[in-house]
Amino acid sequence: MSHKVITPTLLLVAMLVLSISLSSCNRGNSTPSSVNPANSQTSPAPPPKTGFEADLEYVRKGQYTYVWVFSRKDGKALDKDDAAYLRTNAPQVVDWVTTEEGKKVIAGTNFDLAQGNLALLQKRFKVEDYTGK
Repeated sequence: MSHKVITPTLLLVAMLVLSISLSSCNRGNSTPSSVNPANSQTSPAPPPKTGFEADLEYVRKGQYTYVWVFSRKDGKALDKDDAAYLRTNAPQVVDWVTTEEGKKVIAGTNFDLAQGNLALLQKRFKVEDYTGK
């Protein structure tokens, strides 16, 4: 008689354990099955900036009041004499970043070069004001 009572009890316990284990298998998936990630409306990440744009962003992150870009009027790469001339005539510049394969240099400063030697620098270089751009 006790054998007949144990069998249905064991069967009930086995079914209970099986149902609990099957229902807990999907707990790691926090998204409902009706949501399809391929259909979600996410915009693609913008491509990383490279070259001049990346260098300009680097200088801007320095939070300088003024950002200037210098290049030779003939379009050639800046040489060591050009670099020395810039540093001598714009000593207020804190950050110099060479870009465009040495053809441009980006300057970050908190001093308005227009109140300094900007006119002198414009005689030798093409000067672009990127402040606030």
